[in-house]
Amino acid sequence: MDEEYDVIVLGTGLKECILSGLLSVDGLKVLHMDRNEYYGGESTSLNLIQLWKRFRGNDKPPPHLGPSRDYNIDMIPKFIMANGGLVRTLIHTDVTKYLSFKAVDGSYVFNKGKVHKVPATDMEALKSPLMGLFEKRRARKFFIYVQDYVENDPKTHEGLDLTRVTTRELIAKYGLDDNTVDFIGHALALHRDDRYLNEPALDTVKRMKLYAESLARFQGGSPYIYPLYGLGELPQAFARLSAVYGGTYMLNKPECKVEFNEEGQVCGVTSEGETAKCKKVVCDPSYLTNKVRKVGRVARAICIMSHPIPNTDDSHSVQVILPQKQLGRRSDMYLFCCSYTHNVAPKGKFIAFVSTEAETNHPETELKSGIDLLGPVDEIFFDIYDRFEPVNEPSLDNCFISTSYDSTTHFESTVTDVLNMYTMITGKVLDLSVDLSAASAAEDA
Repeated sequence: MDEEYDVIVLGTGLKECILSGLLSVDGLKVLHMDRNEYYGGESTSLNLIQLWKRFRGNDKPPPHLGPSRDYNIDMIPKFIMANGGLVRTLIHTDVTKYLSFKAVDGSYVFNKGKVHKVPATDMEALKSPLMGLFEKRRARKFFIYVQDYVENDPKTHEGLDLTRVTTRELIAKYGLDDNTVDFIGHALALHRDDRYLNEPALDTVKRMKLYAESLARFQGGSPYIYPLYGLGELPQAFARLSAVYGGTYMLNKPECKVEFNEEGQVCGVTSEGETAKCKKVVCDPSYLTNKVRKVGRVARAICIMSHPIPNTDDSHSVQVILPQKQLGRRSDMYLFCCSYTHNVAPKGKFIAFVSTEAETNHPETELKSGIDLLGPVDEIFFDIYDRFEPVNEPSLDNCFISTSYDSTTHFESTVTDVLNMYTMITGKVLDLSVDLSAASAAEDA
């Protein structure tokens, strides 16, 4: 281990594995270490016995749930936007050859006590029970504006500069009511709170376009895809990529102490008495706890069920977003459901997650409005974990620390963090203008 590396990556969470792969492809000499004996860090996948060990101590899972090995329960479950940043990164690095994807059946939103399909196009807006007749017409006009909008073609802008006009002002122009704004902002544009209303509208329009284009990609019921056997496949695929380009992987390395020189710059990592020298360190918050601060907590429930979520048209995989306003909360709640059709559970079994940014110390009570939508559950586990973000100055100490995973059930915020880190580490912007059809062969939905 007494060698010098350009970068040492600590932790095999998804963010760290993507960066390790990207940096190896760039020709950097990368050493990747993890204190655990398994891949994935926080974003690992557990079988049934591992799930029981983690949440129930020494108990054994009941036999009626089926074989433990048939379960791949993701600890940070997130769907992947079909045309989004993660898919572009997968194609850019050719990692798609290690993975098989399948489309997700449904995308829903909670509104006035009921679960509704999210309308994403002008035609769907006309059919949606979320709106009355006149509101549908107004929404249709807005959807057409968004569909036709091209950033570098002023003819499509209708005289509006969306880098200056706020989302609130744009929506006011179309006369949409608060109810419609709620599902557009949270279920289509995937904003996590209502700050976007006072920010330039361009970001929201781009997010809506991404949703609609992703939906059109597979002609399915949602804009999302998900790997067969779950997300645990992703870190391993990027690890393989890194290895192909000469990256070195070491699991089960205790302690992993980051070493600094007199100027406070990182100079290596010590484990089991050996020090590997390096110029830069990339890691998750757990490896440099004195350089991060706690910014929040995620509360979640993990459920095993024998049926799909009710009112989702029997979807075997589905996301339901519960906007904060509908619940009288400060942050949205998310339902995620996947099943044996994505090979994450035995036949007839469904895995559901309910997650939100914690506002109290009582996840059972706080998540009740989401859990109530699931119907009967066979087993339920509650969990709260802290969210951290870096407070160091990477230009001074050469430590690049990822932000903890948030409560969203889709990947867009995760990819944004990875791409920002890549630019900080390399000084380059990753070019993601790839041919999206390159992934379609693997993703026969």
